[in-house]
Amino acid sequence: MQYLIDASVYVFRAYYSMPDDMVDGDGNPVNALYGYCRFLGDFLEQVRPDHVAVAFDESLTTSFRTSIYPAYKANREPAPEELKRQFAQCRRFTAALGIMSCADPLYEADDLIGTLVMHGRRLERPSTIVSRDKDLTQLLSKADVFWDFAGKGKLQYDAIPDSFGVWPEQIADFLALAGDSVDNIPGVPGVGKKTAEALLKHFDSLENVYANLDRVHEVNCRGAKTLGAKLEQHRDAAMLARRLTGIACDAPIDDPESVLAPRRPDLGAINALFDEANIGPALRRQAERIADLHAT
Repeated sequence: MQYLIDASVYVFRAYYSMPDDMVDGDGNPVNALYGYCRFLGDFLEQVRPDHVAVAFDESLTTSFRTSIYPAYKANREPAPEELKRQFAQCRRFTAALGIMSCADPLYEADDLIGTLVMHGRRLERPSTIVSRDKDLTQLLSKADVFWDFAGKGKLQYDAIPDSFGVWPEQIADFLALAGDSVDNIPGVPGVGKKTAEALLKHFDSLENVYANLDRVHEVNCRGAKTLGAKLEQHRDAAMLARRLTGIACDAPIDDPESVLAPRRPDLGAINALFDEANIGPALRRQAERIADLHAT
């Protein structure tokens, strides 16, 4: 099993849940850094993975999706400078802890995780995706696991419809139909979540929906009689959205197999970072315990 961690979920979770009066010697907040370090340390002590990577988002504005649709994620406020600084520190900590850290200006963390999932699949190694972002469930096969660590727990392939309404391979199509307000993807106007679920239950895929517009009136949902015309009117919007909601699995990651195995932590680099951030002994002791695991 390989473990692929969506860093942003846990950095943001710490930033918004931990006291913002946690500061370094210069008064800079370190709450996101502290919470992320504790999460990653707890994860490594609990799981002791043989293969693990952490994926970060490098930029909201340079993703290849922005070149397709300039309004992609344009509804999001830029991260405040104190959070950007902490993201950089979290990447430093990840590398110092001996864990593969990856980011790319064109590909988002989801795409990096997708690329590593496919790498593992070629080696017949299943993946556990550590996140709470439903978009990533589209990557699951029956051998894989979606794990909301410190949250709702683990979900396997067969449990995804009960939680998200559709099967993993339908998630991208579902988002293309219903839209995704979080990422500013409009989808098909007038098609909400229930209608998108009904369409995919009946036709299996977005492609089949559009191949059978003359049969859409058969779908058991409100407004089915006029739904086919609505879908035809907004065909281009649906197809554009589908290019945005699908996860790319061909990001440029050089020789991932050589770095997926965790290495012994660099305690000197960790202590230097913690000195800068005015972080006390508890996390330092945890890093030492993790280093000791490599000696056993």
